[in-house]
Parts: sequence; C-alpha cells; structure tokens
Amino acid sequence: MALNNFSIIDSTLREGEQFVNAFFSTDDKIRIATLLDDFGVEYLELTSPLASPQSREDCQKIVKLGLKAKILTHTRCHIKDAEAVIDTGVDGVDIVIGTSSYLRDFSHGKTIDEIIDQALEVISYLKRQNVEVRFSTEDSLRSDPDDLFRVYQSVAASGVDRIGIADTVGVGTPRQLYQLVSELRKNLDIDIEFHGHNDSGCAIANSLAVLEAGATHIDTSVLGIGERNGITPLGGLVARLYSLNSKLVAKYKLPLLRELDHVVAEMVGVDIPFNNYITGFAAFTHKAGIHAKAVLNNPSTYEILKPEDFGLTRYIHVAHRLTGWNAIRHRADQLGLELSDEQIKLLTTHIKSLADQRQLTLDDVDTLLHRLAESSSFLEIKDLIESEVVENGTNIC
Repeated sequence: MALNNFSIIDSTLREGEQFVNAFFSTDDKIRIATLLDDFGVEYLELTSPLASPQSREDCQKIVKLGLKAKILTHTRCHIKDAEAVIDTGVDGVDIVIGTSSYLRDFSHGKTIDEIIDQALEVISYLKRQNVEVRFSTEDSLRSDPDDLFRVYQSVAASGVDRIGIADTVGVGTPRQLYQLVSELRKNLDIDIEFHGHNDSGCAIANSLAVLEAGATHIDTSVLGIGERNGITPLGGLVARLYSLNSKLVAKYKLPLLRELDHVVAEMVGVDIPFNNYITGFAAFTHKAGIHAKAVLNNPSTYEILKPEDFGLTRYIHVAHRLTGWNAIRHRADQLGLELSDEQIKLLTTHIKSLADQRQLTLDDVDTLLHRLAESSSFLEIKDLIESEVVENGTNIC
C-alpha cells in the first residue's frame, strides 16, 4: 500500500465552477483559495484564463496572494491555449485531451498519432516556460488501453512532470483503476494524478485504489461539487485516509473542513447532506442504546473517526424510544444532576413509553431530569413520572 507520499490538487475553483449552482465572485474565489491554503492542500487548480476576461483576472489575483499552495490552471492541449495562459504567473498548467473513441469521433476528431504530436508540441513549449506540466487523457477509462499506454509513454519521454488519468464519466471501478495504475507504475517512473467523477458513487473508493497502486496526486473539490455529480470530495478523501491511519492526513488542518464545507455550501446554495463525511449533522450522533453505552465507555467502539481531531464533538441522542439508561445517565451528568441508577432507570422506562406516543425533544428529557433531581423521595419520583403536565406546560406524560 503506497500511501505515504501523496498530494491533493483541489479543483473547487475549476471543476467546482462547473457545478450547476456555482457562480463564484472574485471575493468568493479568494476566500475559498485562502481557506484551502490554510487547510494545507498542496495545489489549487483554477478555471482556464481563456474561459472569460474575469476568469483571467481572478487567476492573476489568486496568483498574487502569495499562497503556499502551487497554483495551476487547466487548458486544452492546444499550443495557442498554452501560450495564452503563461502570462498569468501560474506555477503549472494542466493540459488535457480526450483519447476515447467517443471523444475522438465526436469531439476533436484527432487520431492517437495526432494527439501524441500535439501533446509533445504543447509540453515542449510549456517546459521552456519553466512551469510544472501535467498531461491528462480525458475519458481514460473508456479509452483503448493500448492507446493509453502509447500516449503516456510518449509524453513521459518528453519530460512532462505528471500524467493524469481522468474517469470523466465516473465509469471506473476500484479494481480496474488499481490494475491500470499498477501497470503504469511498473513501466513509467513519473508522477500519476487521478481525477475521478462520482456518477456511479465510486470516486472516493477509486481515489484510494489508485493511491494504493502508486498514484501520487488526487483531484478533489469541497463537497465534491463539479460537473454533474461532481468528483472526489475533499472531506470524503480525508475521512477514507484517516480511517486507515490518521497520520496520513496529519499534515492538513482538519478542523477547517467544517468551515470549508459550510462556506462553499452557502455559496452554491445547497445544504450539507445529513450523512456527509465528517461535517454532516448526523456524522457523530449516536442513538441506539447499545451504541450509546459502548461509545460512552470507549468511543472507538462505534467511531472510526475521532470528532475532536476535526474540531467537532459527538452527540448522544436520548429523546427517543431506543434510548438506554446509560445515555440518560450521561445526560444527567452533563447537566450536573446527582441521580441514582435506580432513579435513572425508572425515568428511562418512562421516556421510552412517552416516545411511543409522540416525538420527544431534548428539552422534554431535560425537564424530567431536573424535576427528578428536585424530588425528595422515591414516592415523589413515581408520582412525578405519572403526572401529565410539567412546569412548562408541555404534555409529556
């Protein structure tokens, strides 16, 4: 498993701009770039300066921020495109051309030999400009393997810094990608980048597979936003690697994931999914009684990620029919209430009964706990939980 030396190329400001709801202002882009740089991604990929006059200005402004991350831009594998982006001051240029029969027949119309000739011309020019150069095949997973290897071998011999595999339509499987990268790694001594779309839900798994096979760079975006279903989400990749060994992502400022997700979600007008990796509202919530008891004794029983490492806290949900007395005990302790196990167990039975009748809130449980703590005798406790109305007027019995 070759996971000890990889870099993240975050493409929120390129691929992410292709998300249907993304209309980033210059200030938006600067905020995203600054946050990602603080988080620690090694590269930021920006929309091609050729896309629009504002795109060029934004690219130049981000370059001038003096960030630690290397600034890349993305263009077609065309000499005029390459010449047009150099004066923006970027650290590197990512060039791409389709190699599948779909794109050769219905997009640019070039043969593999023509693709190789064009790639060598563009790479030669960019290398003379002293910028980092990545050459990627587009729609790699639907390209003929022999064509792919011929193209990659040609560009590797030309001195390109990195080759890219793009699962442009999200059709690849982890096994397929592992085999592809393993074969490339055996034959080429060059960095390998993976850009994985998530149309079939495999982007994170595919990213891990290529890293295990020897890839060196993974493209991500915040929340996975991008064309159609987007690409590998930054938080999802971090969660996957952390679950294997937290040291793999120790170089990143993990607590910033929450701010990144919330900032970008607001900018593009979406809610963070309840089950989002790390930052979803239910990510560290425990409900079932046996889960709560075990987590309270040792969080690693039901948590592969430590919420505190991400600046977050776990939540034990207690106001429901599945609750257990250990969870109610934990809530009483949080409130600083001194109650016996017998009291807690009695109240837990009552809470379960109430929850069978209607949905409860944490305030309901807290009210009962406080009233229980104020009771002076066991008989008074029993009378309390059999009553129908509490002080706030909520009918919880």
